Amino acid sequence: MTHDQAPTEDRETAPAHYRVAVIGTGFAGIGMAVRLKQAGLDDIVLLERAEDVGGTWRDNTYPGAACDVPSHLYSFSFAPNPDWSRSFSPQPEIWDYLRRVAKDYDVVRHVRFGHEVTEARWEPEGNRWRVRTTGGTVTAQFLVSACGPLADPSYPDIPGLDSFEGAVFHSADWDHGHDLAGRRVGVVGTGASAIQFIPEIQPAVSELRVFQRTPPWVIPRHDRDITALERRLFNAVPAAQRLARTCIYWGRENYVIGFAKNPRLLKLVEKLALANLRHGVKDPELRRKLVPDYTIGCKRILLSNDYYPALDAPNTDVVTDPIAEIRADAVITRDGTRHEVDTLIFGTGFHVTDSPIAQRIRNAEGVLLADRWDRGRRMQALRGTTVAGYPNLFVLAGPNTGLGHTSQLFMLEAQIAYTMAALRYAHDHGADRLEPRAEAEEAYTRWVQDKMLGTVWVSGGCDSWYLNDQGRNTTLWPGFTWDYKLRTSRFDARNYRLRTAPGAGRPRRRARTRPAAAAGRRSP
Repeated sequence: MTHDQAPTEDRETAPAHYRVAVIGTGFAGIGMAVRLKQAGLDDIVLLERAEDVGGTWRDNTYPGAACDVPSHLYSFSFAPNPDWSRSFSPQPEIWDYLRRVAKDYDVVRHVRFGHEVTEARWEPEGNRWRVRTTGGTVTAQFLVSACGPLADPSYPDIPGLDSFEGAVFHSADWDHGHDLAGRRVGVVGTGASAIQFIPEIQPAVSELRVFQRTPPWVIPRHDRDITALERRLFNAVPAAQRLARTCIYWGRENYVIGFAKNPRLLKLVEKLALANLRHGVKDPELRRKLVPDYTIGCKRILLSNDYYPALDAPNTDVVTDPIAEIRADAVITRDGTRHEVDTLIFGTGFHVTDSPIAQRIRNAEGVLLADRWDRGRRMQALRGTTVAGYPNLFVLAGPNTGLGHTSQLFMLEAQIAYTMAALRYAHDHGADRLEPRAEAEEAYTRWVQDKMLGTVWVSGGCDSWYLNDQGRNTTLWPGFTWDYKLRTSRFDARNYRLRTAPGAGRPRRRARTRPAAAAGRRSP
């Protein structure tokens, strides 16, 4: 069996074995594969459940889908795109970018499409991960979960939903074959996806009812076409685009001062958001419904110029009374009102704090990572990347590596660099197994949660997707992203248990590692 064949497992044929297996081909998976190949490691496989690369930017094709981070910052540092058409990239361009990077860096040939992971189990006797997929089984010495938190749509548990006779779909699984023209549409949710597709569908539908649980803070979106002259400049002088990227990065980092250091500074941003509301909504009663009662930044700040005007349109009704049940042709709210609809669209986000891939990863004792994390209540990992009890496993976009203010790719690249440093250390020291010490993971987690205290994300008075069901923020990094990059710039070997591979010789060189005691003063 060659690595170009789809691996299968039976009694006569052993599964194909790889040095590294990567789950997923979104930004995390592609970025990981590129760095592995640049380091000369070609013995890798990427397991992808779909038939193309792209992750969330392949799947989310709803009308108006776009990034809320400026284009020049929302790309790999090693693969700038001088040809973005707009300052905030639309979904098709981002997906095209990912496919182009995967092709240009020779990643595609390592991908096994149609291979959804059903179980990954650590086998200590073979010192490997056995990964079962819908397309067969592979084994690997190291396993990288690159699934990301925005992979599996989340539906609320509403009585009667199964009885609805009209069309029902989630924004992440948009039904493009369902014509919305003239329809009576109900939208459940008012998060980042909803504020993008609501203005797109509002002019076409006959009636639009937006079922709002909590209003978001919305500030203007300063989007524009990137001129042909700018694109020529970025192509001819790459340093000019790097400068633009740097300026955007530091501008975004300034938000942390308000979010995590001095929340009183956010009053200025609240005034900007309220002015945006007054400009977009003329009806004073509707404006009252749309004013949040929590500190701005507690939930993700959203960007839009057309969301408020869409809600103020004559065919739109914003419903704030909670949904009690759904019937065959209507949504019934708690006050007893019957809202007749023939289409239901859910913009209710994703499974973030209860990571679905964690329900498929088992350690040597068979314990699911989801159970180790207590189904989201105790999600934690050293540097947000490695988990005690799960050797040779790296989790990209892991616990407390998410962001509420800037590009997630910055954190992903820092995690990828940390993973590469760990793999280099293992190679240089003849180690075939590495696992974070439980005490190091616990100390790091306590430090992160201590840093989280006083930030707007836990004290802003809202119930956000950043928090688990116990109110603990297991999602976000509690500070500046450059700080995280510094903390992951070296592999902290003293925080790990390493096993020397049988027959391994003396290490060719000693990697420079930061002493655990010194590291503990800033971050355990």
